[in-house]
Amino acid sequence: MAQGTIRDFDDAERTGTLLTDDRTEVHIDPTSVEGAGIRYLRIGQRVKFDLVEEGGRKLARTLRIVTFD
Repeated sequence: MAQGTIRDFDDAERTGTLLTDDRTEVHIDPTSVEGAGIRYLRIGQRVKFDLVEEGGRKLARTLRIVTFD
């Protein structure tokens, strides 16, 4: 599972982008946010995700917020 940082996120549209640790820009699949039960994503927040390529675009799916125990 890859990790990255939220770059921008629109709560109303449930879409945005994140940057992977190697600085690749990835679009957030809106169904991933709803399916994970995530209410809000903040700029700079760390997440784990599955990286898929669809229609030539990189998408983040199965988002999980990174927590520190």
